Amino acid sequence: MRTAILIAFAAAAFASAADQVDGVAASVGSEQILRSDVIAEMRRAGAEESRYGEVLNSLVERKLATKAAKDAGMTLQEWIVDNRVREIIDEGFGGDRNRLIEALSRQKIPFTDWRQKIKDDMIVSAIRWHAVDKNVSASPSELRAEYAAHPERYRTSGRTSVSVILLKPEDAGRRAEVEEAVAAEGFAAAARRFSADGKASEGGLWKDIRPEDEFRPEICEAISQLKPGATSGWIELDGWSFLVRSEANAAAPARTFAEAYEDIESNVKAEKAEALYRKWMDGLKSETYIKIY
Repeated sequence: MRTAILIAFAAAAFASAADQVDGVAASVGSEQILRSDVIAEMRRAGAEESRYGEVLNSLVERKLATKAAKDAGMTLQEWIVDNRVREIIDEGFGGDRNRLIEALSRQKIPFTDWRQKIKDDMIVSAIRWHAVDKNVSASPSELRAEYAAHPERYRTSGRTSVSVILLKPEDAGRRAEVEEAVAAEGFAAAARRFSADGKASEGGLWKDIRPEDEFRPEICEAISQLKPGATSGWIELDGWSFLVRSEANAAAPARTFAEAYEDIESNVKAEKAEALYRKWMDGLKSETYIKIY
């Protein structure tokens, strides 16, 4: 059964919404998403208030995906979730569970709710792989076409020097404060004050490096777009916030098709997976009554 998605109202400022009486943000079939759910997810992701509609849509799609997983009989054993929680604590909080609890408390997120979100994320990833990712492939002609169409994507970044400010997920709300400090004191001084990066004591400077050896692709992409002296916007990865300033760039030689093969294949598959995901999700939406308030 096809049902139109009714759009009534998707506003409410992030800062003030937390102080308002809670209400329904969206209905997805027989389930509801509350404004407090959206705000909690924004806090978890360190999202700015301008992204309210985007985060709400992601929660709608999460509801649809988890229902699809349930309908498919997909289950997730609790010990798998517990292992993932331990990994997050080890990687982000030095193995100290109390630090995680304190961070969640500052964001007014109960641990049980946070853990359920982790479980939901894993279920969504699993059903997406089953419905989308496992069905994606890249033909030789598609790889060649991608390499020819986007040569700039497949250049070796060369040696470069960059400065980085890294904020922990619980400090995402301090982005504006950091920006003011950068403007008033300079990037290096702000990095020493605020950054959780290992180079903070050196003003956040990563000198004479190959970005792909040190950073995730999203950071490398941002670095490749910066001229010396320019600073990126905030880059959010798994709730962590990165601000990057280019200090110096060396020439970036092109890689051959063979040298860049894995990256080319990854990009082609990612684009095809996104298109297939949208088609799958549009199908789920067409079969479900959805109302956005």
